[in-house]
Amino acid sequence: MYPRLARPLLFRLDAEDAHHLTLGVLEAASKVPAWPALARALTSPGAELAQTVFGQSFASPIGLAAGLDKNAVAVPAFAALGFGFLEVGTVTPRPQPGNERPRLFRLLEDEALINRMGFNNAGAEALHARLSALPTQSAPVWVNIGRNKDTPNEEAAGDYLKCVHALQNVADAFVINVSSPNTPGLRALQAADGLGELVRAVLDATEAGRVRTLRRPPVLVKLAPDLHPADFEASVGAVQDAGAHGLIVSNTTLGRDGLFSEKSSETGGLSGRPLTQKSTALIREAYRLTGGTLPIVGVGGIFSAADAYAKLRAGASLLEVYSALVYEGPGLVRRLNRGLADLLARDGVANVAGIIGVDAR
Repeated sequence: MYPRLARPLLFRLDAEDAHHLTLGVLEAASKVPAWPALARALTSPGAELAQTVFGQSFASPIGLAAGLDKNAVAVPAFAALGFGFLEVGTVTPRPQPGNERPRLFRLLEDEALINRMGFNNAGAEALHARLSALPTQSAPVWVNIGRNKDTPNEEAAGDYLKCVHALQNVADAFVINVSSPNTPGLRALQAADGLGELVRAVLDATEAGRVRTLRRPPVLVKLAPDLHPADFEASVGAVQDAGAHGLIVSNTTLGRDGLFSEKSSETGGLSGRPLTQKSTALIREAYRLTGGTLPIVGVGGIFSAADAYAKLRAGASLLEVYSALVYEGPGLVRRLNRGLADLLARDGVANVAGIIGVDAR
């Protein structure tokens, strides 16, 4: 029903207004007694999609990418759609409004989005309050962390550490975001030397907080797809050498090759269908560079089970979606889970872990 009824109505609205309306509906649904648990039972994936990564159990490899539910207002509803995990944020230590509107655009002809949101969020304290108030979750909740816009890069580590200190007892993992194109200068933090220092600082903070919180969430790093190949190799090496637990490949791109929409000239990060092949190639390269020893979360242009399957075979252990949800609607997650199960059965593979990286070896 979504493509025929809901999407035409939502697409009449400004993209960000539609986003807030959808989040509002999901936030309200999250508060309906017993509904999330019942819906989750109806969308629960089969055992062939279950696996353990980072010592955590995932019922499905399909996760929600950061940026859609920045402030964790609809976690129960998103979990009920069949996601194996959810990534909230990006969160910064202090609240900030982000960039001026308009800052989110649909590229209909390209099945893509451009955003220049600028880490708009309610801050780490508000996120902690929301996550603390949630009932026991059926899926891990990761927190994507970044620096405030007015924090210079030489002081950026302090912002990341403030987020860790504030959220360690409610985060199932931390994702270091150094790759958004919408905070001035942020991508410079991907340079190998500084990135290694930042990762070590965050890891030290999670270790120091273990006594206080009785938790040590895994730490992942999210990289951009626009790095020069040599720089990508150096950054991946720095992340691995520093001891990070995983990589997310990749964030949005500043590239605009092959687009048809008249809105393609808008500034900001491009996501959606145009990233499908590029992100899969980068996943394969990251798997090769790490020898398959560092779990990879693949994100970028996953619209079908075939897209997801290709990224898993390229080396991703887990996957995330965002733009496809805008175009395909909430039934996307269930279709991806069912489609992956069918592809595994077709190939005679008992569990999704059996195909990870088979095209990159």
